[in-house]
Amino acid sequence: METLTPGRVRLALLSLALGGFGIGATEFVAMGLLPDLAADLLPQQYDASPEHAIAQAGLLISAYALGVVVGAPTIAATSARFPRRTLLLTLLAAFTVGTIASALLPSFGWVLAARFAAALPHGAYFGIASLVAAELMGPGKRAQGVALVLSGLTVANVIGVPSITLLGQVAGWRIAYLAVAAIFALTFVAVLAFVPWQAGDPGATMKRELGAFRRPQVWLALAVGAIGFGGFFAVYSYVSPVVTEVTGLDKTLVPVALIALGLGMTIGNFAGGWLADRDVLRSMFVFFALFAVSLLGFALTAQWAATLFVFLFAIGATASALSPAVQTRLMDVAGDSQTLAAAVNHSALNIGNSLGAWLGGIVIAAGWGYIAPAWVGLVLCGLGVIVAVISAVSSRRVPHTHPATDSIPLP
Repeated sequence: METLTPGRVRLALLSLALGGFGIGATEFVAMGLLPDLAADLLPQQYDASPEHAIAQAGLLISAYALGVVVGAPTIAATSARFPRRTLLLTLLAAFTVGTIASALLPSFGWVLAARFAAALPHGAYFGIASLVAAELMGPGKRAQGVALVLSGLTVANVIGVPSITLLGQVAGWRIAYLAVAAIFALTFVAVLAFVPWQAGDPGATMKRELGAFRRPQVWLALAVGAIGFGGFFAVYSYVSPVVTEVTGLDKTLVPVALIALGLGMTIGNFAGGWLADRDVLRSMFVFFALFAVSLLGFALTAQWAATLFVFLFAIGATASALSPAVQTRLMDVAGDSQTLAAAVNHSALNIGNSLGAWLGGIVIAAGWGYIAPAWVGLVLCGLGVIVAVISAVSSRRVPHTHPATDSIPLP
């Protein structure tokens, strides 16, 4: 990689984070606009039963999440040898096209398919961008590099998602998605201008990358992300009806609730990256415990506006703090399959996204109310802790040292 000035490094990192900003917007804007999507794309169902229509519209969230699950390992395993900037630009072009299609297609089924297609580059982008950022940051700061890339996603939840949600409420959800497509187009230009050329891994093959899946610790790390983060998405997917139906606030305050979540996610992301660079497993357990407390507080007090915003902030902070730890843990235990490891973390998180949205929709459709997904989230959080304990115990039994970096013991 070419020698870069500090200013060029900052611009490169900001360009990578801008891609995360666009991804956060395209993934999470549906949460705030779910009633609007349901009313427009499922008008007959919405007239008959808004709850059932909103629960069905939640499939748009699940479809995006499943696209990430499919795309991350597939693209990462087949493209690890390609130059990284070229790959990033290709993925950003695909994001732009997929998001435009989501905005323009006419029916629920077609929009559902477009959301799946638009999600395919998600995990690979974050995976490749994390590797580029880690190299730009230098040794001993891998988790902080990951956190910088993820910061775009968390800042999107402070600025992008609330503002685009408001735009969607005023001008229509289709205009909101066209605004997201414009962010991806801008990111394409920024990455082309500022991110330095980096070679891919010339020794990478699909067989070698997929070899990561022969490691039990990889599966355990993926399960921690998938199950634990299901608790976050069970709540996040249905924030809008909680604000309006449970707390009884006007829908114009939905963006404020999303800002509270996003601020928590931004602060938690950097805190999690800092702590994960010191002790990955300890940081996971600390933040899982705090996440459980936050979910419990939300479930018990969401009917009051002040505590609603406080616990939404706490849920965002504690869940987001887990992400750099899970990402770094995967990179630690994956051996030579670093590209795949960096990408499949987002498959795991989006299995959690799909699982949380789906289970949340089930309990809402069953008539248990809009708070029921928070109790689902608490159960998933507990299951995530159990898997993390299994991973920690089994890891200590067979210690090894990662050959390339300052990592924790391998299985």
